[in-house]
Amino acid sequence: MTYSEGARTLRLPLGFVFGIAYLIWARPTPLTLPVGAVIALAGILIRAWASGHIVKNKRLAVTGPYAHTRNPLYFGSFLIGAGFAIAAHWSLLFVVVAFWLLVYVPTMERERVNIRERFPDAYDRYAANVPAFMPRVTPWKYDARDEGGFSPDLYMKHGEWKAGITYLLVMGWLVLRMTRGV
Repeated sequence: MTYSEGARTLRLPLGFVFGIAYLIWARPTPLTLPVGAVIALAGILIRAWASGHIVKNKRLAVTGPYAHTRNPLYFGSFLIGAGFAIAAHWSLLFVVVAFWLLVYVPTMERERVNIRERFPDAYDRYAANVPAFMPRVTPWKYDARDEGGFSPDLYMKHGEWKAGITYLLVMGWLVLRMTRGV
């Protein structure tokens, strides 16, 4: 098993372990909680937007957030992790960045290779114009006819609504921890 395969395999189990530890030890403050909540909410919204534009393995996603970054789902996930980290204590941001570098960067590379194999010509042009992670400010137009909009059906199919519910539950828990010392 290669390192990137191991990182991909461990991504979710480690995320759950870190998530449980986070819920136990998080100590939000009146400053860190709203700042982190806004950052995490931005990540939720980016993931929701991205999930309504992607038809996995069937066509290259180049519209919506994919016109700003090749990995909007991962960018959104990073913002969610960063926001939750900041909400609990700013120093946890270092853990999120380390986790990201060790686990998600190799995963994104594996996916890049896979997508490039599926859509070689289109992907090379896309990759030359759209950054891998940090979004570009203006959207890149792959094709003037590419007006693919957000699809609520895709959003529901990908189950991204669950992230919104999880966000609300975690924020509720953090408010309880902060106000009641739970």
